[in-house]
Amino acid sequence: MLTLGFIGLLIILMACINFVNLSTALAVKRSKEVGIRKVMGGNTRQLQLQVFAETFIVVSIATVLALFLAWLSLPYIKSIMVVQDKLSLLSSGMVLFVLGITLITAFLSGLYPAIVMGRFQPVEAIKNKINTAKVGSVSLRRVLVVLQFSFSQILVIATIIAISQMSFIRNVDLGFNKEAVLMISGNSDSVSHSRMMAFRDALQSRSDVKSVSFSFDAPSSDNSWQSNFAFDIMEDKDFPVALKMGDENYLKTYDIKLLAGRNYKRSDTATEYIINETMLKKVGLKTPQEAIGKMLRLGGSEPKPVIGVVKDFKLQSLKEAISPIVLMPRTRFYSSTGIKLDSKNLAASKAAIEGIWNKFYPEYVFNAKFLDDNIQEFYIQEERLSTMYKVCALLALFISCLGLYGLISFMVVQKTREVGIRKVLGAGVNSILYLFSKEFTILIIISFVLAVPAAWYLMHTWLQDFVYRVDMGPLVFIGALLLTLVIAWITVGYKALKAALANPVKSLRTE
Repeated sequence: MLTLGFIGLLIILMACINFVNLSTALAVKRSKEVGIRKVMGGNTRQLQLQVFAETFIVVSIATVLALFLAWLSLPYIKSIMVVQDKLSLLSSGMVLFVLGITLITAFLSGLYPAIVMGRFQPVEAIKNKINTAKVGSVSLRRVLVVLQFSFSQILVIATIIAISQMSFIRNVDLGFNKEAVLMISGNSDSVSHSRMMAFRDALQSRSDVKSVSFSFDAPSSDNSWQSNFAFDIMEDKDFPVALKMGDENYLKTYDIKLLAGRNYKRSDTATEYIINETMLKKVGLKTPQEAIGKMLRLGGSEPKPVIGVVKDFKLQSLKEAISPIVLMPRTRFYSSTGIKLDSKNLAASKAAIEGIWNKFYPEYVFNAKFLDDNIQEFYIQEERLSTMYKVCALLALFISCLGLYGLISFMVVQKTREVGIRKVLGAGVNSILYLFSKEFTILIIISFVLAVPAAWYLMHTWLQDFVYRVDMGPLVFIGALLLTLVIAWITVGYKALKAALANPVKSLRTE
C-alpha cells in the first residue's frame, strides 16, 4: 500500500507540474486582462485569489471526473488487489481524503501562476510587451519538466525491472519439470490408501498419462516439514533438513535428475534415503559418489543408508534459498497425487481424470490444479505490483506527454515569426525539427540522470526479497531512456513537423 501511495503522489505532482507549466505559458494571452484589471483598481491579492479560484474550479471538476472513473474501475482494482472488504467512495474517511487531496492539489497548482500573474506591470501588460521569457522563470519551467520526466522514468524503469523479474520467475529452471503435471489434493486416511493402487492402475491405463506419483506434496510447495539429523557420525548437525516423502515414481513424474546412485524401491516406509546437492555440500562432501553408502539418521529413527543424490530443485519460492533435502517413501503421509500428462489436450485429460477420481473416491471432492499454477501463486503479490507498475507507468508517460504537447504547441505559436524567417533564409525541415526537439531532448537526458539513482535504489530494495533475481544491468536503464525519448519525440514531432512544413509567407503575414 505504501508503494501505491508513493506512486499516486508522484502522479499527482506530475499533474500539478503540468498545470503550472501550461498556466504560466498561457498567462501571456491574459496579460491585457491583468493590465486592465490593475488599471481599474484591482490589486495583486484580488488577482491571485482569482487565479486560485479558477484553479480550484478546474481541480474540482477533475476530482468529480476522477471519482466517476474510480467508481467504474473499482471491480478491476478489487480483482487485482484481491480486496475482500467492500470498497466505498462515500465513506467519511474517503470523503475527507478526497477533499484534502483536492485542496492540496489546487494550492500546489495555483500558487506559482498566481504569484507570476500578480507581478505583471499594468503598462507592459496593456501594451502586450509580456512574453514567455517574462512569464515566470524559464529555468524554473525547465526544472519542472525535468522533475516530471524524472518521475516518469522512475516508473518506467521500475516497470521494466518488475516485468523482467516476473518473466525470470516464470522461465527459471526449478530443478524439476512443472509443465503438464496435474496435482490432486486428497486424504491420507486408510480408506484412501486402500484404493491408491487401483486408482493408479486406472490412470496409467490412459494413453495421455505418462506417470503417476503419490506423495505428501510436490517438489515445490508451502510445506516446511523439517527434521534434525545426523550424517555419517551419530551427532546431530547444527542445521535442519527438509523432508520430501514420495513413492518410487516421484523422481520420474517430476523429472528430478539423479546425479549418482539409484532411486529407492517401492516401500511403505523409509529404508533408504536420497539427498540433494545442497545437502551434500553442507555435510562437507565434494562429489555425489562420496555420499553413496553413508548412514543418515533423521530425528530419533534408526540410521539408514544414502543410496542416491539428486540435482538441486527449488523447494519453495525463489525468495528462499535451496535447503538441504532428504527424499524417502512414507505411504501413510501420502495425500497428493501428481499426474504427468501429455500436453496436447490438458483440459480433456483433466475432465477424464475427474471421472476416474469420482469412480474411486465418490465421497471426496475432486480438488485438482496444475503444478505450474500452484507455483505461480507464490508470486501473486509481485504479479499485482507488476500490473500496477504497468498501469501507473503508462499513466505517468501519458501525463508527461500531455504537458510536453501543450508546451510545444505554445512554443510553436511563439516562434512562428522565427520559423518563417529561418525558412526564408534557407532552413530545411530537419533544421526546424532540431530547433524544437533539442531542448526537450537535453531535459529528458538530465531527468534520466536524476531518475536512475532513485529507480536503482527502489528496485534494488524490492529485488532483495528474492534470493534468485535478475541483474539490473545498464540495458534496462538505457531501454527506459530510449522508450521515453521515442515517446517524447513522437509527441513533439507532430507539432514541430507541422510548423516546419508551414508556408513561411503565411507565418510572416500572421505576425
